[in-house]
Amino acid sequence: MAKKDVVFDLGNVLLRWDPRNLYRKVFADEARMERFLATACSMAWIHSIDGINDFAEPIAARALEFPEFAAELALFDSRWTETLDGVIEENLALMRALKAKGRPVYCITNYPAQKFDLSRALHPFLDDFDAIVVSGRERITKPDERIYQLLFERAGRAPEELVFVDDVARNIAAAERLGMIGVLYAPGMDLAAELRAKGAL
Repeated sequence: MAKKDVVFDLGNVLLRWDPRNLYRKVFADEARMERFLATACSMAWIHSIDGINDFAEPIAARALEFPEFAAELALFDSRWTETLDGVIEENLALMRALKAKGRPVYCITNYPAQKFDLSRALHPFLDDFDAIVVSGRERITKPDERIYQLLFERAGRAPEELVFVDDVARNIAAAERLGMIGVLYAPGMDLAAELRAKGAL
């Protein structure tokens, strides 16, 4: 039986990402930082702007809602690359090993288009996918099924031929509803073992 091919998420699968990487440098008071991240810069709000190109307009609107944190919100645009904290080496090594064997590797990522372009300069491996769907380019975010359908079209693959690795349960659930095999990634997981068990290694 032919091995299944792997579709990677980026944030916290191949690249470490957390707003705290930036905001621990900004806030002297940890409690105030956590209040900021629970309100003005919540994960729900961040997800709501993953499907756009440029942060300027939504950040300006958000600053009107949370004037106490207007300056800190502006940094989410101007210093966004500091939310990244390098690659997850063992997972990137897996991706590269698959490429070295001539296997295609794919990506579906919730990533604002402008920030993705900045990240490519920092991490050239982002140009190595055989097909990629970036939410900010398409104006569609996971778990909307249309973003997965775009990947199937670009890769020329059926969902049952693919294993999808993501760190967000709702994204995995959406992929599995379409027929993909899901791996819900968590820090410390032996991803190679998981992919082997799913028929992808």
